[in-house]
Amino acid sequence: MDLRIFTEPQQGASYQQLLAVARCAEDAGYDAFFRSDHYLAMGGDGLPGPTDAWTTLAGLARDTSRIRLGTLMTAATFRYPGPLAITVAQVDEMSGGRVEFGIGAGWFEAEHTAYAVPFPSLAERFDRLDEQLAVITGLWETPVGDTFDFQGSYYQIADSPALPKPVQRPRPPVLLGGKGRRRTPQLTARYADEFNVPFEGLAESARLFQQVRTACAETGRDPDGLRLSNALVLCCGRDDAEVARRAAAIGRQPDKLRANGLAGTPAEVVDKIGRYAEIGAERIYLQVLDLADLDHVELVAAEVAPQL
Repeated sequence: MDLRIFTEPQQGASYQQLLAVARCAEDAGYDAFFRSDHYLAMGGDGLPGPTDAWTTLAGLARDTSRIRLGTLMTAATFRYPGPLAITVAQVDEMSGGRVEFGIGAGWFEAEHTAYAVPFPSLAERFDRLDEQLAVITGLWETPVGDTFDFQGSYYQIADSPALPKPVQRPRPPVLLGGKGRRRTPQLTARYADEFNVPFEGLAESARLFQQVRTACAETGRDPDGLRLSNALVLCCGRDDAEVARRAAAIGRQPDKLRANGLAGTPAEVVDKIGRYAEIGAERIYLQVLDLADLDHVELVAAEVAPQL
């Protein structure tokens, strides 16, 4: 079971704060540091303001040395596919091949209107995501010296040199996720190396895992080639008092976190992770909301990870 640190910088974080968490995670032995891709806080003032996901990861590519870096999830509405393919390939080169590319359709309308980003209908957002995946993976996988062409409803490409190439060949891992019943499983089966279920319990996660495995089988893809993962809120403490303190720091109730996230003592967290492993999860993204609490990150590395 891989453990990864997952942050939500739109809630309020500077680059230096994110760097401190990433370096702490790297030193503690975590597999990866991921961040969301949002431009607006979801409650609170969000000070000092949002940071751009790929600008952040470019900095971390140079300021860390081992830990893998990625997004849960880049919004397809935020960027054109060609420039996004260039950006991710460049960050992959800057990191020495440590990037993972999570992408989604985009869902938070308020951040689009706050920063002048068009927000089309849900159907169009998924259509655009489909074309973006085709373009981005197509550009990366085109052999050097060949050109790439694409004719879609929203994006057209002619005679692209399809450069630069990412360090990882044929491309960085692609992550898709969510709870959709039709388009999400279809796109996952066609493009993804990993499928992530965000913030769901065991029963719903098992249903969603089976849904994408069925979609893989229907397209002739071996479902065992798809990695399954969960993202869950983390609130771990050495005792109940520490759990309560950490829950209060993020404005949550310990009982609700125990029911819906990874909360409790290290033994409780180990047990909960084990139950996710039983339904097929191979990787857990630990959503760390109090970025100043580096002891939280270190506690899980020291007392949870060795038991998995």
